[in-house]
Amino acid sequence: MMASSYSSSPCAACKFLRRKCNQDCIFAPYFPPEEPQKFVNVHKIFGASNVSKFLNEVLPHQREDTVNSLAYEAEARIKDPVYGCVGAISVLQKQLIRLQKELDATNADLISITHQGSISLGLGHVDHSNGFLNYPSNLSNDM
Repeated sequence: MMASSYSSSPCAACKFLRRKCNQDCIFAPYFPPEEPQKFVNVHKIFGASNVSKFLNEVLPHQREDTVNSLAYEAEARIKDPVYGCVGAISVLQKQLIRLQKELDATNADLISITHQGSISLGLGHVDHSNGFLNYPSNLSNDM
């Protein structure tokens, strides 16, 4: 990945910044020439100098994750300048709460229907603790 960036064309960062891409370019492994928008977004939100500092401060094995996090946050900030990723998380949490309520209502309806059906058929009753039908043969022997 690194070798092709140096020999064929400059990385997206160096191309955007209009500078020569050297073999020791900190951006080249993480901003390939075929993904220019990734660097444009990161540069717009964080600035090239700050991104360079971030990459130099983290361990080499953490750099790819760092760039991916910066790219994700940059894209989120461009879409939602005020809340960024937090806005997306908030939307997903609200959706999760709505879907959980919908699931709870559907489960309650299912229990109600199952309970009504078992009574009308004389099969037994629904044990709400485990959600299974208790047939007369499974109930206590006091019958």
